Amino acid sequence: MLQRRLGLFQSTVLNMIDMVGIGPFVTLPIVIGLMGGMYLYAWIAGVILSLVDAMIWSELGAAYPLAGGSYNFLKEAYGKNGAGKMMSFLYVWQTIIQAPLVAASAAIGFVQYFVFLVPLDWWQKKLISAAVIIFITVLLYRKIENIGKVGVLLWAGVIGTMCWIIFAGVNNGHFLDPLQNMGNAFSWNSIASFVFGQACVKTIYSYLGYYNVCHLGGEIKNPGKNIPASMFISVIGIGILYLSMNLSVTSVISWQEIKSWQDNQLDSFVVSVFIERLYGHTAAIVATVMILWIALASLFAVMLGYSRVPYAAAVDGAFFKIFAKLHPTKNFPYVSLLVLAGFAMVFSTLFRMGDIISGILAMRIMVQFIGQAVGVVLLRKRNGKKQLPYKMPLYPLPVILVIAMWLFVFSATGSGVMLSFAAVLGTGLMVYFVKARIKKDWPYKKMI
Repeated sequence: MLQRRLGLFQSTVLNMIDMVGIGPFVTLPIVIGLMGGMYLYAWIAGVILSLVDAMIWSELGAAYPLAGGSYNFLKEAYGKNGAGKMMSFLYVWQTIIQAPLVAASAAIGFVQYFVFLVPLDWWQKKLISAAVIIFITVLLYRKIENIGKVGVLLWAGVIGTMCWIIFAGVNNGHFLDPLQNMGNAFSWNSIASFVFGQACVKTIYSYLGYYNVCHLGGEIKNPGKNIPASMFISVIGIGILYLSMNLSVTSVISWQEIKSWQDNQLDSFVVSVFIERLYGHTAAIVATVMILWIALASLFAVMLGYSRVPYAAAVDGAFFKIFAKLHPTKNFPYVSLLVLAGFAMVFSTLFRMGDIISGILAMRIMVQFIGQAVGVVLLRKRNGKKQLPYKMPLYPLPVILVIAMWLFVFSATGSGVMLSFAAVLGTGLMVYFVKARIKKDWPYKKMI
């Protein structure tokens, strides 16, 4: 049985290292390439959506603090013996795909910056990305109390790197200069455009992970308070760091120059170049190594959190039994971890970063994010709000905003990615209904 050993600090740490990862370092130039001088608006939109969505997660996470996060939320919201069986199964089904995509994106991003240190051929890049996933899997082969200590160590490297980047820009004396572009470049037409949606897809990807604590709900102390607190602290803290990092980098390298790199499809190790221009090549090497540290930290948190999802479903009898196995001495779901790691290795060799980022969001939005937002409404109607450890403010406004914003982001992932999601959803539905027919589960038996 999982044990509650993670406090508020460790929970927040695991959230933050999951959120930061390689995301902001590889998406910063992409967003500038899409939005030009309006790039900061995409990052602001990302933090707003994350904060509002965190209200949904906080209410659900505090009320149902169990391993598996969304699996439990969807099951409870749509009925344990009713449609909740299908919704929770679909979530686990898409998790088997999207969780390895997240891990693969971290591994690919690691390689993108590793090439700044050592030039690599195509096959060497793929080999390194696979090796990174194996390394993290080995690192996760330990007890949860030791995981918390490793997480704090990785978090220290994350915060140290971000603070160095921000300090470097502030110390250069032009930190606030990019803010002048915000007003000069602003256009409502651009905000309402498909391109802005694509930029938001990239920034939101960089914020994802604020809910990682919900996947570890069965291992969090005092979850009614610590789960919501860790999410809001994480989003606000990381939002400040991201905006500051963007200001810092573009105060040294103009957004016009970064955009030209993107337009010409040139390799742009933006942060490495940023440090190199201020402190020289040796310092750039150090910064690159620290960014690689961050990528490893994020991959660590991702694999840790998502390995609990198939495990929780299997323990509940809703997924394949083998995923319910715990390590005989270290007491963690090792089968689930190994399966996700295996898929992540394959995905890291097959797909490009841009496609993976869009795929990650498309796989999550309809069943997980929007499904949970609707689920909060269903739970409140059924159970009321009196017993809720955390109650979102201004209900139901956050629910309405979340659904509208996620639909906008989903449409911006592109038709190809949306069709891929439909294929995953369709196969998941087929597997569920075959399984339900055999086991005489919903909808083939009356709800109890």
